[in-house]
Amino acid sequence: MTKLPALLLAAALALAGKGVHAEDAACATVKLADPGWTDIAVTNGIASFLLDSLGYQAKVDTLSVPIIYGGLRDGQVDAFLGNWMPAQQSYHDKFVASGQVQRLAKNLDGTEFTLAVPTYVWNAGVRSFADLGRHAGQFEHKLYGIGSGAPANQSIEKMIAANEFGLGDWKLVESGEQAMLAEVGRAVKRGRWIVFLGWTPHPMNVQYDMKYLSGGDRYFGASGSVYTLTRKGYAEQCPNSGRLLANLAFELPMENAIMADILEKNVANPDAVKGWIKANPQVLGKWLDGVKSRDGGDALAAVQARL
Repeated sequence: MTKLPALLLAAALALAGKGVHAEDAACATVKLADPGWTDIAVTNGIASFLLDSLGYQAKVDTLSVPIIYGGLRDGQVDAFLGNWMPAQQSYHDKFVASGQVQRLAKNLDGTEFTLAVPTYVWNAGVRSFADLGRHAGQFEHKLYGIGSGAPANQSIEKMIAANEFGLGDWKLVESGEQAMLAEVGRAVKRGRWIVFLGWTPHPMNVQYDMKYLSGGDRYFGASGSVYTLTRKGYAEQCPNSGRLLANLAFELPMENAIMADILEKNVANPDAVKGWIKANPQVLGKWLDGVKSRDGGDALAAVQARL
C-alpha cells in the first residue's frame, strides 16, 4: 500500500520534468515561408539560426503570398514572419479574422509601404498619388510592382480598375523584388521617370535617393507594422518554438544593417545574420526569454555556442 503514493509522486515528477516546453515530435522541424522579399529573408534567417542552434530544423520555402496563407490555413506552413499591415489587410480579413490562421505577435513597427519615386521626380512636382495622372506620359503609363499575387500589387490593380488618381489607362508591371529594383536602378542612371513600390526597412532607401508619395493611405495605409502568423494551434502544440517565435521582435536599423551587408557587401544571409547577432548579443536575452533548447537545456548557452 505504501508503494502507490511513491509511484504517483514519481509519475508527477516525470510529468513536471517535461514542463511547459514539452512538445510534439512534429515540432522538430519548423516550416517557415518566404515570399522572396529581402526583409523576410533576414527575419527568417534570424529565426532559422536560433531554431537550428536550439536543436530544431528550420525549413524555409519560397512561396507566393496567396500560397503562404493557404499553407498556414492547411497546416503546410508553421509560421510566416511577413504579415505586413495594412498592406495585407485583405488576407488578414480572410484568414486571420476568420480564425483560420493565428496572429502570434507583432515583430516590427514603423514600416512604410507605398508608391515611391526618385527624388528628381519628386522635385519636378510629383509628391502625391494625385500628381501621377498629370504626368502619365513621362511615366509611360506604367507602375512597377513586385511579384504576382502580392497584396500591394492588388491594391494598385484596384486603383487602376477604379480609375483612381487618373490611373485608369495605366499598366501594372509585375516582377520580383530584385527585377523591380534593377529597373529602378536603370531609370535612375538615365534620369528617367519611374514610380514603383517602395518600403522600409530595405536598403533601397540607402541605395537610391527616393521619396514616398502621400495620398495613398486608403490603399496602403500610413505607417504600419509587421506581424508573425502561425497555423492554427501551433503555439499550443509547440510551446517552446512558439515562445521563441512570439519573442522575436526586430527594429528598422537592425534589418537595414543586415540587408545592406547582404545586398551591398555580398555577405551570405546566414553569415550576415550571425555577424549581426554576434556584434549585438544583448538582443538574445529578450528573444530567448522563457525558451529552452529542444532537449530542455539552456537556450542562451546553446546559441552562444554557435556564434
